[in-house]
Amino acid sequence: MFSTVLVANRGEIAVRVIRTLRELGVRSVAVFSDADADARHVREADTAVRIGPAPAAGSYLSVERVLDAARRTGAQAVHPGYGFLAENAHFARACEEAGLVFIGPPAPAIALMGDKIRAKETVAAAGVPVVPGSSGSGLTDGQLAEAARKIGTPVLLKPSAGGGGKGMRLVRDETLLADEIAAARREARASFGDDTLLVERWIDRPRHIEIQVLADAHGRVVHLGERECSLQRRHQKIIEEAPSVLLDEKTRAAMGEAAVQAARSCGYVGAGTVEFIVPGADPSAYYFMEMNTRLQVEHPVTELVTGLDLVEWQLRVASGEPLPYAQEDITLTGHAVEARVCAEDPARGFLPSGGTVLALREPQGGGVRTDSGLSEGVPVGSAYDPMLSKVIAYGPDRAAALRGLRAALADTVVLGVPTNAGFLRRLLAHPAVAAGDLDTGLVEREAESLVPEGVPEEVYAAAALLRQPFPADASGWTDPFSVPSGWRLGGTPARTFHHLRVPGHDPVRVGVRRGGDGTAELDFGHAGEREEPADACGPLPARPAPEGSRLVEVSDRRVTVELDGLTHTFSRADSPDGVWLGRDGDTWHVLDHDPVEASLSGAARSGADTLAAPMPGTVTVVKVAVGEDVVAGQSLLVVEAMKMEHVISAPHAGTVTELDVTAGATVAMDQVLAVVTPGEEA
Repeated sequence: MFSTVLVANRGEIAVRVIRTLRELGVRSVAVFSDADADARHVREADTAVRIGPAPAAGSYLSVERVLDAARRTGAQAVHPGYGFLAENAHFARACEEAGLVFIGPPAPAIALMGDKIRAKETVAAAGVPVVPGSSGSGLTDGQLAEAARKIGTPVLLKPSAGGGGKGMRLVRDETLLADEIAAARREARASFGDDTLLVERWIDRPRHIEIQVLADAHGRVVHLGERECSLQRRHQKIIEEAPSVLLDEKTRAAMGEAAVQAARSCGYVGAGTVEFIVPGADPSAYYFMEMNTRLQVEHPVTELVTGLDLVEWQLRVASGEPLPYAQEDITLTGHAVEARVCAEDPARGFLPSGGTVLALREPQGGGVRTDSGLSEGVPVGSAYDPMLSKVIAYGPDRAAALRGLRAALADTVVLGVPTNAGFLRRLLAHPAVAAGDLDTGLVEREAESLVPEGVPEEVYAAAALLRQPFPADASGWTDPFSVPSGWRLGGTPARTFHHLRVPGHDPVRVGVRRGGDGTAELDFGHAGEREEPADACGPLPARPAPEGSRLVEVSDRRVTVELDGLTHTFSRADSPDGVWLGRDGDTWHVLDHDPVEASLSGAARSGADTLAAPMPGTVTVVKVAVGEDVVAGQSLLVVEAMKMEHVISAPHAGTVTELDVTAGATVAMDQVLAVVTPGEEA
């Protein structure tokens, strides 16, 4: 076994690899950019080395800087995690040339399987069924469009390099091929440095099932069963589970053997994943899609049902150990489900979010595991992938695992950064998900129904309740006996209950337990302890407590409430009576002693002609100039954040009268980008 291993990654995967290194007694080396100087993986590693500025191109994607960090710290091997350089054949060769062991497959296997076109040809020759599509690499835009027309829409455009759904485009309308090909090339070039594309037939209502393989350098290859990854948004997996309810033992064995043959066909060594597209109506008609030559984000569900630590076996195989397992030794026990918690705001169309982690609560134990790169006080920016953590639940059967994961997500708090945790919890309760009736389009079809409308009434109640700061004397000291907080000498603070009315809603009973650190926990409709007499609201109807964590941070001018995965902020207004203002998207809600709600639409606030950045990010494309006439819906700019593109379109026909950014500019959320003044007819 190695004595020192450098982890060439960041976030939750770096923390997860460091955990296994610690268990094996191996010294860990972390690398970090300027944006990650205070990150959790930096603090948890034995040694950490700064490798460059925040942009990944000058830090995490710099082969030279990563290798220099390994040389300076005496590392013997490099674990690439996933993303960044994990599937970069040049990096694997550079490690070997530098005398380092790359903890992954040989460079030729990475190069072969990283080229999806060659990969399909190779596995097809080994007898593995593949999806019909274009043939040959280096196709021009015209050749790609012609191949798509021959296959017939709908078709899927895919980058030949890379993975993770980046650059993939589903095209149902033939007239949009040119624009979609250009967009797919841009995303592929930005994500992988290679804009080569291929076209594949789109299989309607497919299921995405992948097989985990493990191979040593002595010729033994085994598979560790399958993972169901059909719950996706924009071709990005968000829920994964093992095993799949779709497969019977015969199909599982056949797909497992196909995955083993695919791995053998490229001389694979280490942990890898063979991905298949499977028609839901006929699981036996499966097709090879691609092979991921690295550890997968969803590897924990396989670890929980097999009892194997995949990172440990990556290390053992890389150090030359043979696998002690034959295929018949691998058994699957119980069921595991994983949810990816991302910095994105479902209420704003799942746009990337950001902010500082003000408070953090992540469940562990009791069949629940959280792999996370988060810590309190650390900012979440737009430079990297939006995934923050993974919450995984294990149970004796699928129903138990789903219940455990829903409960774990309800107990997950990332205060200060809007996340998709609440959305994921609601998705897991969807009847189709509970029944195992999945396909890769289910989330997109149901997404709107899984996003709550407006701000929960409890948020208004919390803001109204907490609008007065703690009383303090001239020295700044607060007398706990003067605060109506339920504080007890030498004991746990009791909850104090209040009845509050928000216009348009039923009365709400809110119980508050205030801590001494400026936070407060809220309960709604909770009975017990000390209750204040009902006010003018009158008798309150019985109401169940809503699911989801409720955590509040309080200061003199600001209240931040986390509820059901969403973060809501209320600030004291600059007015004599000091009302509270709460912002939800483009609507401002005014809260007073007797809360009165008022709103201003985004158009009234900033002007219907004004186009603002929907998220913090970088302007990658500017397609217009000042003075140019545009039509309604015309694409004007592209903003990229967390590896996702967002097109800014003209709200109506008119003339571009103001353009405040250029390509490459960094923009903040709601920053004005352009103004389109309507023409006389409009």
